[in-house]
Amino acid sequence: MSMVQSRVETGLLSERARNLAPSPTVAMDTRAKTLLAQGVDVVNLTAGEPDFPTVPVAAAAAHRAIDAGFTRYTASSGIVELRQEICAKFLRDNALAYSPDDVVVTPGAKYALYAAMQVLCDPGDEVLIPSPYWVSYPEQVKLAGAVPVFVPTREEDGFCVRAEVIGDYVTARTKMLLLNSPCNPTGSVVPRAELEAIGELVLAHGRMVVLSDEIYESLVYGAARHDSLAALDPALKAKTVTINGLSKAYAMTGWRVGYAAADRAIAQAMGNLLSQTTSGINSIAQKAAVAALRDGQADVQVMAEEFARRREYVLARLAGMPGVRCVPPDGAFYVFPNVSSAFGRTTPAGVRLTDIGTLGLQLLDEAGVATVPGDGFGVTDHIRISYAASLSTLERGCDRLEEFFRGLR
Repeated sequence: MSMVQSRVETGLLSERARNLAPSPTVAMDTRAKTLLAQGVDVVNLTAGEPDFPTVPVAAAAAHRAIDAGFTRYTASSGIVELRQEICAKFLRDNALAYSPDDVVVTPGAKYALYAAMQVLCDPGDEVLIPSPYWVSYPEQVKLAGAVPVFVPTREEDGFCVRAEVIGDYVTARTKMLLLNSPCNPTGSVVPRAELEAIGELVLAHGRMVVLSDEIYESLVYGAARHDSLAALDPALKAKTVTINGLSKAYAMTGWRVGYAAADRAIAQAMGNLLSQTTSGINSIAQKAAVAALRDGQADVQVMAEEFARRREYVLARLAGMPGVRCVPPDGAFYVFPNVSSAFGRTTPAGVRLTDIGTLGLQLLDEAGVATVPGDGFGVTDHIRISYAASLSTLERGCDRLEEFFRGLR
């Protein structure tokens, strides 16, 4: 009966739902957590989630909001106090001047991306997505009725997207370029000179807008520097929707606070979409976000310094694993090693590794380490490892990875 019922229900689904792929990062994280709940010893290196507690000033502000009864509907685009604080953040960190009417607060940065695509893209429009890419970009593009067009990057270039390559993929149907710097999954950061070249390309194509996902901007390492495309030129600012949020920098993943800044007409359209879908985000999280943006910078710096230490540790360990090579990431909290030398070899348990999916499964089943295979990010030779975990957890994970790769025959 259940199989028949399932088939009937599937037949009722829209084409949109049938074509929507689940998030592979969420799927691997869920699988790892399920195994852990069953008592299986798994080192989970999948999640893009800081292991730090939410910055204390945000948590305290949330308590105050509850005690004060601040628990009712707010404006769909976010309370004015929070949008003012976001404007102050843009001016302080990005040299960008916005007014609260140019800002929309969303339930997570992921929804800000979704909303921007919904109000900017028409069916048949093309959206350029540098590859490797975050897993949700293509699916969100398709949900907007648009067509994802993948722009390749090269491992030997540190996966940095190049303006001249982007230009090869621009057509009369190109509506949007999606930039993610620092990048998930590669950690690449677009240098300012390249960003300027990309800006010139965008301005030369009047129809093109840019969706700039800057959620990892606080996590850059060494000589790398984060620049916002919108800050390079007033004309670019008018054509750019800048996306950010509090999940990564302030360890507030579960609070679901994202935001976008854009030309006022775009921001208002996104606000209208929120009014008909989510009715905005919860009131308490907004008060927490105000406090985090205003007074949480010291905590952000502490976390960034710790992530830098973890990055160095993981890179050193990967360098000692046979057949594994890794471009050092300039930002975010992921490494994206090339593990293709393992293909065609056999694991200690006798499983032949035919592709990246098989490798990912065997790392979990045999080594007890959960990673994310690269096919979810548009490539087939890499895995993503998150170092948003304690050094002791990373040590256990790296020990197991090294043993696994050394045991291949």
